[in-house]
Amino acid sequence: MKESFGKRNWLIMIIFGLLGQLAWNVENMYFNVFVYDTIAPNLDAVTLMVQLSGITATVVTLIAGVLSDKLGDRRRFISIGYIIWGITVVLFGFISNQNTAAFLGTSVNEAVGITLGIAVAADCVMTLFGSTANDAAFNAWVTDNTASSYRGTVEGVLSILPLIAMLAVAGGFGILKEAIGYQPLFLGLGILITVCGISGLFIIKDAPTLEKNGGMRDILYGFRPSVVRDNLPLYISLLVVVIYGISAQVFMPYMIIYMREYLGFSAIEYSLAFGVAILFGAVINVLLGRLSDKMSKIDLLYLAAGVMSAGLILMYFAKGMDHMANLILFTLTGFVMITGYVFVISLTGSLIRDYTPKGAAGKLQGVRMVFSVLIPMLVGPAIGNAINKAAGDMLTAPGADAMTTEYIPAPEIYLVAGIIMLLSFAIIPLLSKTAAHKKTADAEQARENERG
Repeated sequence: MKESFGKRNWLIMIIFGLLGQLAWNVENMYFNVFVYDTIAPNLDAVTLMVQLSGITATVVTLIAGVLSDKLGDRRRFISIGYIIWGITVVLFGFISNQNTAAFLGTSVNEAVGITLGIAVAADCVMTLFGSTANDAAFNAWVTDNTASSYRGTVEGVLSILPLIAMLAVAGGFGILKEAIGYQPLFLGLGILITVCGISGLFIIKDAPTLEKNGGMRDILYGFRPSVVRDNLPLYISLLVVVIYGISAQVFMPYMIIYMREYLGFSAIEYSLAFGVAILFGAVINVLLGRLSDKMSKIDLLYLAAGVMSAGLILMYFAKGMDHMANLILFTLTGFVMITGYVFVISLTGSLIRDYTPKGAAGKLQGVRMVFSVLIPMLVGPAIGNAINKAAGDMLTAPGADAMTTEYIPAPEIYLVAGIIMLLSFAIIPLLSKTAAHKKTADAEQARENERG
């Protein structure tokens, strides 16, 4: 392994990482808003779409990760996956009640339910190719090409890419959507992703250490009791990922709709709120990423989880005042939350790469997805949607029927998300203990090998 990441690898990581995060943020935030705005204001459909997408992503990553190990090839999985991923993003923009009605020969009102089903299915298809390219192959490629000595720095930069993507999607997409509509936005993003995939065929190189290994039987490799027992710090790190993932998914699918419908922010206002919070969060996380190479990543998790939890709880109270006060307070509390959220992602991502056994990066991507995507995206939205239903805040946006029974996101989702995040404080000490034990065991094994 090289002593530095290298300029070429930095370029590949930033381009593919950023475009991948743009696509995921569009799916996680604006596909939801697109369905809510253009098909039906139905949070149940939004919740189902998130949950089925999580299932799809996990199953696909399990299979694709093992295949990329078996074939010893990350490059083509990334490149071809991105090419098709971009095409599916473009096609999503053509989903509408009108198109469904015209195809089936029914009225627009009769087509709503079918169109919702098409949107959910199309989201799963997009996830299939996105998870193959990004979750399975790209993440394994990063692990293949980094060493522990500089992994914290790489992970720190990698963790900022979701912030930049979130800024572009939640901010820029909101403004552009008002100006040109959804379809041109999905068209432009899809073309970018596809062109990126084509370029990957020429610029991506697999790590020299990558070799063909394993087979399809390794789909369940990461769930074997012996593998779990031998790599306890990895799996306990993933438990922390489960907690922050559930916490995030309680509110994240509904955040833009909440800011628009509950707080009454315009597209420019919620773009500004996101923009300020994310920019400051990004700057701080660059510094924190470097700090994690010098200090214990596990100890820093206490700080990261505490900041994220505090920010979420404070976001619950950023309401009920005049409009400008709500905007300012939501921006400030959002900045606190985002700082902690991204720092948690950076630290856990680095720890997972540190504790991934050599030669097993591909076949463990599916296990990572179970903890980081499947469980959070099944449990989190279900909790959030139950809270929204219980609160019973009804849709009162212009054009809504006076007798509507559709509800909007409630502020309690942030309070509950913050409380859930506090549960990580029960897991971090166990991580510290098992990591110390593994370090001692590895040192003893190394000494035995030298004597042998």
